[in-house]
Amino acid sequence: MKKQPLIAIVFLIAIAALLGYLWLTPSGIKPAPAISVTTLQGQTISLSALQGRPVVVTFWATTCPGCIKEMPHLVELYKELGPKGLEIIGIAMEYDPEDQVRTMVAQKKLPYPIAIDKDGTVALAFGGISLTPSSFLIDTQGRIVQYKLGEMDMAALHSRIIAMLNAKKV
Repeated sequence: MKKQPLIAIVFLIAIAALLGYLWLTPSGIKPAPAISVTTLQGQTISLSALQGRPVVVTFWATTCPGCIKEMPHLVELYKELGPKGLEIIGIAMEYDPEDQVRTMVAQKKLPYPIAIDKDGTVALAFGGISLTPSSFLIDTQGRIVQYKLGEMDMAALHSRIIAMLNAKKV
């Protein structure tokens, strides 16, 4: 009879340890896909070459109100933190006509690199992105540490990037 309470206690300790591990382990951290994109200016950018820097990859569309609303905030973020090491890469969806993308980039004066996912392979590499805005924060070790479908909390994103940049200095 005494074995049953002992087994129950061991079981509860094992469950508590598992829950503690899951609670303390960063959820969803996984390596960023090994992709390369060609920007509207013809420059090739590979995520692996950006390792050591925080990177925001944002999938957007010219017809997406949330994407358009988010752009001025991304411009501010890039202007402030780009010189300190942040990279932002905008990926226009495959269904967006190139002329519309170029017009939007010019209208919004987007200073960060923009590429068009012409065949959908980049969206597929990031898990099959089909809704916009969809954004990823990649840490200095090349790991996806945040995914956001919809508009990002810019204050929280800013704080997280500052922490990454400060940690890199140490």
